[in-house]
Amino acid sequence: MADVLTVRIEGFATPESGIARVDGRVVFVEGACPEDVVRIEITKKNKSYANAKVLEIIKPSPYRVKPFCVMQKVCGACQLQFIDYNYQLELKRQIVQDAVRKIGGLDIEVKNVIKSPEIIEYRHKIQYPVSQKKVSKRILAGYYKTGTHELVNIKHCPIQPKICDGIIDYIKEKAFELRVSGYDEKTHSGDLRHIIIRNSAFDGENLVVLVVNASEVSQNIKKLAVAVYEKFSEVSGVCVNFNTKKTNVIQGNVTKCISGKDFVCEKLLGKSFKIGANTFFQINPKSAENIFKYVKEYISSNFENPTVLDAYAGISAFGICVSDVCEKVVSVEENAQSCKMAADCLKENVIENVEINNMDAGEFFAKEKRRFDVIILDPPRKGCTKESLDNTLRLSKGKIIYVSCNPATLARDLKYMAEKGAQVVIVQPFDMFCHTYHIETVAIVDFSQSI
Repeated sequence: MADVLTVRIEGFATPESGIARVDGRVVFVEGACPEDVVRIEITKKNKSYANAKVLEIIKPSPYRVKPFCVMQKVCGACQLQFIDYNYQLELKRQIVQDAVRKIGGLDIEVKNVIKSPEIIEYRHKIQYPVSQKKVSKRILAGYYKTGTHELVNIKHCPIQPKICDGIIDYIKEKAFELRVSGYDEKTHSGDLRHIIIRNSAFDGENLVVLVVNASEVSQNIKKLAVAVYEKFSEVSGVCVNFNTKKTNVIQGNVTKCISGKDFVCEKLLGKSFKIGANTFFQINPKSAENIFKYVKEYISSNFENPTVLDAYAGISAFGICVSDVCEKVVSVEENAQSCKMAADCLKENVIENVEINNMDAGEFFAKEKRRFDVIILDPPRKGCTKESLDNTLRLSKGKIIYVSCNPATLARDLKYMAEKGAQVVIVQPFDMFCHTYHIETVAIVDFSQSI
């Protein structure tokens, strides 16, 4: 294989490469779009495949568009922004389809992706790592270049609300003024590790979290927090999170509110939620609302006053959203803070038919004797253990709704349940993470014929 070639891109490979074929060998071309004709340079060769980069676009794909962000090529956040949005949805459907067929071994047609209601300013949780310039000591905050820990300083990000740009820019300038240093992960030194903002799509308020490399609040960090709160009327509160560990984990276990409130409010399907510094909540609330609506309508259309188990529940968002079409919802979540937030949400929404269990889902499954009309599984990216799936099938009266952010582990777990006699009825993707290769999927599983 020559080092420089002209090829036509035949398809798409996750995370951000097109596929070409040369002499029977697959070539993964970084930054290429299906139907591009490009001149490429081979960067790595193996027996069965090669990697390449684009040198020149000879004939652009009809699906190729100009990115609306000037930082798209250097920032690692929006891998697919150079591809037409509607075609992004089809590529994501293919990702789920390939996983279901190749990993899951299931002959089921994946439905068209339900698009996000917003494709710019859709991201309502912002997490910027922080560093600083060696000579000038100016504070930098942004995203890492793809595959590196080289920080790209971001001044404007069009996928997040505009107010977040102003807040972060002010924090960088004020931190420099107060001699608050940026974090150096190589030496584990410096004060400020991350800036996190939780922006409410409901009322526009912002919770700012300063993640510090310390176990207590210094005077300068306190001054910084107070200054941010006083500067922006849109900031409902500023918290400090303590993280002294030498890991890539963003937040530590302890958070202290310095000014204002330690939460923002969000609304989904008419229900109110309090979102704190460590609360798991979808970054795209309007797309999340589509998912909750889909699940709720499925339950209400197929059951009358069912009992529902909401596992890996977080702040019980699913349980709370479907509670008014259920007789009872049993919620299971291992994070104590999330359970406390869920209890507050139940009071706020005057909901009395949701039971909260603060424990590991696997432990709950193993101990539980009750059986449920519907079980909602919303596990982390690693999916469910075989033991948890076995117990899910044991506790199910027939219907399981599996919500996943990882097509590979979803397909693996669907395969396992199918081998136990379950039938996968629907696989419906939703675009939660616009312009990235990530995709959220809801699968409806029927186990009634095997009970």
